[in-house]
Amino acid sequence: MQPIKVLIVEDSIVFRELLVQNLSRDPAIQVVGTARDPFEARDAILAKKPDVMTLDVELPRMSGIEFLRKLMPQYPLPVVVISSLSDKVFDALNAGAVDFVAKPAVSSRAQLEDFIRNELLVKIKIASTARISNIKRKVMEQEQHGQRLSTKRSNLIVAIGASTGGTEAIFAVAKEYGTDIPGIVVVQHMPPGFTSMYAKRLNDQCRIQVKEAQTGDRVLPGHMLIAPGGDQHMRLVKVNGGYQVECKRGPRVNGHCPSVDVLFESVAKNAGSDAVGIILTGMGGDGAKGLLAMRKAGARTIGQDESTCVVYGMPKVAYDLGAVEYQEKLTQIAGRTYALLNKM
Repeated sequence: MQPIKVLIVEDSIVFRELLVQNLSRDPAIQVVGTARDPFEARDAILAKKPDVMTLDVELPRMSGIEFLRKLMPQYPLPVVVISSLSDKVFDALNAGAVDFVAKPAVSSRAQLEDFIRNELLVKIKIASTARISNIKRKVMEQEQHGQRLSTKRSNLIVAIGASTGGTEAIFAVAKEYGTDIPGIVVVQHMPPGFTSMYAKRLNDQCRIQVKEAQTGDRVLPGHMLIAPGGDQHMRLVKVNGGYQVECKRGPRVNGHCPSVDVLFESVAKNAGSDAVGIILTGMGGDGAKGLLAMRKAGARTIGQDESTCVVYGMPKVAYDLGAVEYQEKLTQIAGRTYALLNKM
């Protein structure tokens, strides 16, 4: 197998050299070039033809986000953004980046090397498998389903899980939901600190109300609760005839905390046939077993189809397990959600 050709775009010479040294130690990686700014990066892309590019958001002469917006329509390329704690990372994802890592606020060289080998390297390998056509083709407008909730049943729940490519996929679905949609609980794999900014971004752009979840938050119609990134799992619990969420620390499940499986299994246990489960783009299999548990408990289930996934991993594993009842294009998931809810 050919190594993954990586271009590093980073203006700090110290961090740039650390990236080169540590990434090059992996036999699956070949660092084919470095660049200090987008103009050098453009020339390097044409000359070296990398498979993946790492990109700092803050760069001289042109921001990384502006560079992405100019680059992606002409030369679609899997990009992993390296960012400090800032909501600019979501602009980068919207501009076409596959994923991001949070630059650690540490001064120790050993800690930085550990971050590069154990976090950035994993993201680069995942990005190398991303579907370029779906990175380039952003969903600019959604199908207008015109559907609204007609069922009179209360205590219905929508549960969503996603990973790589999921920030944009969740937004594409959420912006189609009206305030009549039942309460929504979400796990999106994301570093700590970024989930609160992501929730605020969705809240500003969608009709539903969105917030980062805290233990005791009620799951209400027209509201979405997003599991906090970090070391807590989010579970659905039934309290006094209604639903709340519980966020508690725990070990990683399927390599993740929060885990989609943990959320989905709690929905299967506490909501049963009163739920719709949705699994979106992402690497690995987190959420597949939980979605199967939901379906076995009587819930209706939806998986994003291969043609619209950035990474067809989690939905594929779920489909192969028999957990997916309906496989849909991203633009059709909101409409299918309403259709299933209205049959309940």
